[in-house]
Amino acid sequence: MIKKILHKSFSVALALTVLMSTMSFTIQKHYCGSILVDTAVFSSAEKCGMAMSKSEATKMKKMNCCKDEVKVVKGQDDLKVNTFEDIQFQQQQFLTTFIFTYINLFEGLPQQVIPHKDYSPPNLVADIQVLDQVFII
Repeated sequence: MIKKILHKSFSVALALTVLMSTMSFTIQKHYCGSILVDTAVFSSAEKCGMAMSKSEATKMKKMNCCKDEVKVVKGQDDLKVNTFEDIQFQQQQFLTTFIFTYINLFEGLPQQVIPHKDYSPPNLVADIQVLDQVFII
């Protein structure tokens, strides 16, 4: 019982480790001056409404007080995938013989021949035990 629970928990932990190591995401932060207004993961951060458009920025030479910070966390994307041709010839030979012998290991039993399966039982005219009054006690 404990062995099954440990096996399942380790399997889930390893699956989550692989998932988290290959997942990429972005963290966006929006500052208005020196105050953090919004932080967002997987989406864009909300603006404070004080950002200038390009046309306003060209008219005014003053710098904008708002700034956006984007941090990209990249996951592992160079996973190693091996094919059957990548392994050595001796390993290929061992693998094919192992699979062939394992498949042929489980052969079914031959069907038993029942000689009287096509014959019906004889018709009973009378119950012989009652007729002869012989009973097993």
